[in-house]
Amino acid sequence: MPIDDVSQPFAALEQLVRKAGLLAFGQFRRLAGDSVHMKGHLDLVTAADREVERFLTDGLSRLFPEDGVFGEEGAAVAGTSGRTWIIDPIDGTLNFVRGSEQWALSVGLLHDGLPEFGIIHAPARDQTLIGGRELRPALNGRPLEPSVALDRSSAVVAVSLNPALPASERLAAMEFIMADARMAFRNYGSAAVSLLELAAGQVDGYVGLGLSTWDVMGGLAIIRALGMEDTVDWTCLDLSSKLKFVSGPGAFLDVFAPMTDRLR
Repeated sequence: MPIDDVSQPFAALEQLVRKAGLLAFGQFRRLAGDSVHMKGHLDLVTAADREVERFLTDGLSRLFPEDGVFGEEGAAVAGTSGRTWIIDPIDGTLNFVRGSEQWALSVGLLHDGLPEFGIIHAPARDQTLIGGRELRPALNGRPLEPSVALDRSSAVVAVSLNPALPASERLAAMEFIMADARMAFRNYGSAAVSLLELAAGQVDGYVGLGLSTWDVMGGLAIIRALGMEDTVDWTCLDLSSKLKFVSGPGAFLDVFAPMTDRLR
């Protein structure tokens, strides 16, 4: 069904994500040692990740039986509608395991190759961000305004740099931020939290290098609805792609154009 009809099942959709958040929060700070496993260097998965993804996959399939579902921990439901829900059950798993509150559930809708709708729910922060192309973004029920003009004198950029990338590439990005853009930076260890703060106006832009579609689909749908942009090439996106992009207001993207050119 088209996204403008989402108002009817919206309450059920938000309730589903909040219930999934309760599942994750129930295990937060009391993880058993055997519930944490290594996927790679600084890349963890917990029993909570898998349980939350199963819960969301089952719920989305009930709410939208014609839609596909794709998740970080292996969810792969084929759809017939041209719409796919992209799930990150716990974005910021390392933070989750270490007891930091900087983690969130992210659910995004990809429709005809573009991000259209998203929910980011951060239980430990008691924040829920929701919105999309046909639904005005709101944080904890408070409607958000479109992004304001960039003030370079107090600008802050959120960054996510995949540890799997060469150190030289990560250092080059940080050098551009500090020396060329001359901005302060924040690294939350969660793309979803970073995009939540961008939507809320707490940072001015976001640089993500080596991210997966599930990390950002929900957040990018929401910031697009706020009039911001991103440099993802959606025309050739594969759901398993690793993304290197900049997002934010047009003025922010102008500042980061030299970096964007190097990422192509």
